[in-house]
Amino acid sequence: MNETELNKGKEIYDFCGEIFPLARSITGEWVVKTLEMINIELVKSGCPTMDILKVPTGTQVFDWTVPKEWKIREGYIENEKGERIIDYKINPLHILGYSTPVDEWVDLKELKEHVYVQEDAPDVIPYVTSYYRERYGFCMSQNMRDSLPEGKYHMFIDSELFDGNLTYGELVLPGESKKEIFFSTYTCHPHMANNESSGPALATFLIKFVNAMKNRKYTYRFIFIPETIGSITYLSTHLPHMKEHMTAGFNLSCVGDNRDYSILESRYADTLSDRALTHVLEYNGPYTRYDYLCRGSDERQYNAPGVDLPVVGFSRTLFTRYPEYHTSADDMNLVSPEGFGGAYQVMTNVIRLLENNGYYRIKVFCEPQLGKRGLYPSISKKGSYDAIKSMTNFIAYADGKHDLIWIADKIHVPASELYEIKDKLLAHDLLEEIEG
Repeated sequence: MNETELNKGKEIYDFCGEIFPLARSITGEWVVKTLEMINIELVKSGCPTMDILKVPTGTQVFDWTVPKEWKIREGYIENEKGERIIDYKINPLHILGYSTPVDEWVDLKELKEHVYVQEDAPDVIPYVTSYYRERYGFCMSQNMRDSLPEGKYHMFIDSELFDGNLTYGELVLPGESKKEIFFSTYTCHPHMANNESSGPALATFLIKFVNAMKNRKYTYRFIFIPETIGSITYLSTHLPHMKEHMTAGFNLSCVGDNRDYSILESRYADTLSDRALTHVLEYNGPYTRYDYLCRGSDERQYNAPGVDLPVVGFSRTLFTRYPEYHTSADDMNLVSPEGFGGAYQVMTNVIRLLENNGYYRIKVFCEPQLGKRGLYPSISKKGSYDAIKSMTNFIAYADGKHDLIWIADKIHVPASELYEIKDKLLAHDLLEEIEG
């Protein structure tokens, strides 16, 4: 990672820290606030802002229905002395997501029936939700629950479920072609850094990167949605367009830690997205490849039968594969500038690769005379061939049958090494790009 990418990682980390504290859910004011903060960040770099769109409660979206909107003002448990044992305002994870209201005094036994803990990690607060069945509940560490003395406890949640909206953000950056590269990330988890805030933070800075690109080949579509119901809602109105125009797609999740890189394959691992991300990761350090059976985020919806979009998942450490996942331990100490810098490096390299990829065919019979064009050493001696080996190997396979990624894999070089070669051959009219 170079200094520029590390500095970019620090910027992404800082922005992640800004949106981290917000108490998001799949609907509600904090989702809107997150999207507004992303737009403010985009404006700083002269980027267009995304559209913030609303879908009403009750809207049918394939087999699902957009749920009621949730609003919570306060939530806590207090003892008989009036001391608050837990408080939503200190950590939103203390309240079961989508809890209905409650205002009751109960004994310890009944209290524990409404308290959720993470038994395999007794020091952390778990993240627990109940979006589609109405109930109330609280979350705390197992150690805290086990330490509570007998007595009376006040359970209080001031919340409401009402007919409102599901809100998401969308930004399309047009290119020379109507073919699209798609990025999706989610804005629905409260107070967690890697499994939530990191995806929107990285996507925001990828928008800045794409917006600054000159003469971009592809159109780029970015969406910021609540996980699962958001992707289903989006697909319900955009699927025909996406099936016609999408060339490659990436679901960004858990991209801020510095432990690993991960690709979560598409359903059959046979898309351009699989090939492009795999190729970049091969030259970017150790990574883990996960079969589609390990799916868990919105790649489920994009790859579903009948949807069949070319979307893969990109993470640093894959969700569920790190111990802090879905707990209060997933905080800003888990993510880092180095982690974000590495994720930014990978995804910007994927974008560059897709922009340079194509099917190329040499325009002369037999081997072209490179020397008269200044593309070959004028002195022939042992070792002089090494400097242009990648060029001659590229020419050897530039028959229009395979794309640049395939050629790079075949000749065992990073595709980035072929960009300048390809451009030189095009400039000398020795190469042409054809439809694949």
